[in-house]
Amino acid sequence: MSNTSLGLGEDLQQYLLDVSLHEPEICQRLREQTVLMAEGMMLSSPEQVQLLLLLCKMLNAKSGIEVGTFTGYTSLRLTLGITDLQMTCCDISEEFTAIGKQFWQQAGVDDRIHLRLAPALETLDGLIANGQSESFDFAYIDADKTAYRDYVERCLTLVRAGGLIALDNTLWSGSVADPEDKGEDTVALRQLNSWLHSQNEYDYDLSLIPIGDGLTLLRKA
Repeated sequence: MSNTSLGLGEDLQQYLLDVSLHEPEICQRLREQTVLMAEGMMLSSPEQVQLLLLLCKMLNAKSGIEVGTFTGYTSLRLTLGITDLQMTCCDISEEFTAIGKQFWQQAGVDDRIHLRLAPALETLDGLIANGQSESFDFAYIDADKTAYRDYVERCLTLVRAGGLIALDNTLWSGSVADPEDKGEDTVALRQLNSWLHSQNEYDYDLSLIPIGDGLTLLRKA
């Protein structure tokens, strides 16, 4: 995993941020605090989150799902950038999400971020059971890699036609292209990428973008 874009040297990565990143000061503070943590590599890169924000604005998104909230950087950036956006956030860590809650409150967006502290599949299945199929404009998946396919299938039910599903870490620091890497997460992501490319049960447009640690975009038809 990586909180910068793969294949860019330090100088080019910094140049990319210098000439493209427009990041609210409170988001920068949360990002810098998170990067210092032992788990800081789990943070999505700021340029990737900014791309997601741009895409959500193009969708005129009003409602989104985040599977894997961590310290809340992505949900903070999106709700600050889209002032009427409502987010449903799935995570199991009270410790990490407590950091996000502090920043959400400081930014005045906490009333639009609805955190569900429970296994994500439990939350997603509950939304489906409550009749919320096809009621979300987008979903962002950045959680346990072995469950990505399950998350994608639920989100394809929950996201509306024309909506977006984005998956983080799908290049996994390049390990997915190394057949000798048999790590559980690597194998799961490799199988996921093959399934997304070849399956015909669902109808969507697909693009895997080499930004951050690899970002797969699905546009539901």
